[in-house]
Amino acid sequence: MRIEAKVIPGYGVASGKIKDSRYPKGTLAQQASYFKAKGLDLSPFYLGTLNVDVSPYNFTIKTPKHFYEQINWSEYIPPENFYFFDVVLFFENTAYQGLIYMPDPKTKTEHQQFKTTLELILPKIENLNYGGKVHLEIDVTQLAMH
Repeated sequence: MRIEAKVIPGYGVASGKIKDSRYPKGTLAQQASYFKAKGLDLSPFYLGTLNVDVSPYNFTIKTPKHFYEQINWSEYIPPENFYFFDVVLFFENTAYQGLIYMPDPKTKTEHQQFKTTLELILPKIENLNYGGKVHLEIDVTQLAMH
């Protein structure tokens, strides 16, 4: 399924842009080794998330590409579950392969997302700004959009 989305600001903790002494390089940098040990290598991607608003759509989890339970990646919060789904982002006539990154709302204790916000892990994309429009190709067998 291909949908339009708008780039929106996130919390800045995944990338480390916001200074949080608990995660000086960002949460994704801290989580990456745990995911790699489970078979998911994030090294091709920028270790931050691109947040997009997909409204009027929201989503239902179907069959994630990866699901990791009880990852104890931080001494500051309880272990979390993580979902990952395939995504292709289209911007300025270029397709970027990536992942939808979704800490399980049931186990996530901080920085909750709206039901219309997706966090994407992608290669670094130049000239993409807040408010910019992109198109996403989402595998609806993994994440149903409605």
